[in-house]
Amino acid sequence: MTPTSENRAFVLAALMTMLTLVLLQGAQAGVVVDFNHAERCKDSLYMGTPPRGYLSNSFKKICQRYEDQPRYVTLYDSRDHIPIYSAYTFKKSDGEKKVDFPWMFEPQLASEKSSSNMEPFPQSAGMHMNFEDTQAVLDDYANVVQYERGQLNPDEHQADPLDKAATYSLTNVVPQIREFNLGPWAEHQDIIRQRLNNYCRGKAFVVTGVTTSGHTIRRSNLNRLAVPEYMWSAYCCTEFDQNAPYFVRYKFPVFGAYGLNDRVNNHMVEVPLKNLERFLKGRMNVDQNFQIFYNDCGPNN
Repeated sequence: MTPTSENRAFVLAALMTMLTLVLLQGAQAGVVVDFNHAERCKDSLYMGTPPRGYLSNSFKKICQRYEDQPRYVTLYDSRDHIPIYSAYTFKKSDGEKKVDFPWMFEPQLASEKSSSNMEPFPQSAGMHMNFEDTQAVLDDYANVVQYERGQLNPDEHQADPLDKAATYSLTNVVPQIREFNLGPWAEHQDIIRQRLNNYCRGKAFVVTGVTTSGHTIRRSNLNRLAVPEYMWSAYCCTEFDQNAPYFVRYKFPVFGAYGLNDRVNNHMVEVPLKNLERFLKGRMNVDQNFQIFYNDCGPNN
């Protein structure tokens, strides 16, 4: 071969390698490079667009799949073992909470060759060692009685039994102070459920996330779970009841809320979207373009 043909062969081989990697990434519907390029993941996002402005490159984008169907999406911190946010479409429901589903984990976080479907934790605790470096495991929550497993995508905001089951993944869970979880947080989730049930006429998109301040839950002398300082949530529903009472109507098409994850002073504060974003910019590693919903949940023109 001449040097020219060798160069061409090298370039061709490199291109083939890159193409193979792209195809493999596209085929893996669990942990993804881009929510927009994953099968139906973008259906959980307003205008198919995730929140923008997060500066960390270590977060994992998970298309949360259960029984071979995408259910919602999560931005996951595999170092602190908690979700940064989960984004989902709200389904009108009676608010019934199912507690008979097994807690699950995400195999694809531990290995790209693993299943892209969430799976129940194995019976043997020793098997957790295979994936506990990348995500939370049941042992992390075993002896922390002051905390509850707080879902970012709550099963009360889903109607289909399989959608409800999919919310029971530890990649959708953060440690919440018991008094906050069972009090102000639960009350707020039910307020939003009733509001969207009664006044949202189209599809409602919800993003729920956390801010952290460095406090962690430790196990075996290791930092295992970051404990959220604040919990926040926002919904977007562009098709709503224009005849709703004003005290409800002004909270459409979009509104947000946040609350301190603590035993005291933990009430939820409802605020306009821009106020919520300003609040979060001072408490998260995001840039000035941080935006929860595309075009601030403006109507699709």
